[in-house]
Amino acid sequence: MGTQERRAREREARRRTILDAARQLVRENGFSGATTRQIAERSELSEATLFFYFSSKNEIFVSLLAEASEFWTQGLDDILSKKGSPKERLAEVWRFFGEVQQKHPEYVHVSTYLAHPRSTSSVDDAVRAELARSTGDNFKRLADLMAELDGVDNPRLAADVLWSSFLGLMVLRQGRANLDAPEHPTEAELSNALELLTKGLTR
Repeated sequence: MGTQERRAREREARRRTILDAARQLVRENGFSGATTRQIAERSELSEATLFFYFSSKNEIFVSLLAEASEFWTQGLDDILSKKGSPKERLAEVWRFFGEVQQKHPEYVHVSTYLAHPRSTSSVDDAVRAELARSTGDNFKRLADLMAELDGVDNPRLAADVLWSSFLGLMVLRQGRANLDAPEHPTEAELSNALELLTKGLTR
């Protein structure tokens, strides 16, 4: 292995270490509550060294968002490749959303953070375009499934409603947790929510 290749691998390994630390902190504190100082400390680096690998916290956010998009892609492709009725596969997608929230809440956090003003202001145009493409492809996957449901006139809008409903319910649950209020919606209520959405989205 040449010197340049070794350095490239070392750089990539260090970036992975930083992203692993960021992922853990986002799970604990949300993206807004995870600072670059905390990420550097968790990575056993100085903050100045962290900025050698990532130019800003927003660049870390974009990297996590790209990870999340790839994770959604793999999960959706797996579900959509299986046999079953459209409603059965839709239920699998909804369960998958819930599993992501449980196992990788950081991916849900960065998805909601994307809506914050100027969240991608420091992101390179080419990177922003690639993220728009990959997330758009995931919405197309979901829309293709919605198109198979009887009575769905606008599959893309139905996909938007399904995804935004899930995110909204997760924001509601986290908000209640932050207030030390009883959990809502519960897992059972999330299942009921899909039934309500399906009835409303189809004729």
